[in-house]
Amino acid sequence: MDDNRTENELGLIWGAENIARAIGRKPGITLHMLQNDHIPGARQVCGRWVIARSKLCEVFGMAQVA
Repeated sequence: MDDNRTENELGLIWGAENIARAIGRKPGITLHMLQNDHIPGARQVCGRWVIARSKLCEVFGMAQVA
């Protein structure tokens, strides 16, 4: 997997920094939100945060771009 990509073929966004970029927040604020379960659907896998783009759009009420 190419770690420099924000999203992979499964529509997953890996890493708190990339999730922050997707929701337009600073990485520190996003990390706090992730650690305190304020972003439903986000999980830690082997120490890295991950969320499906579709779930992120659902949580924040954003239209999904095709």
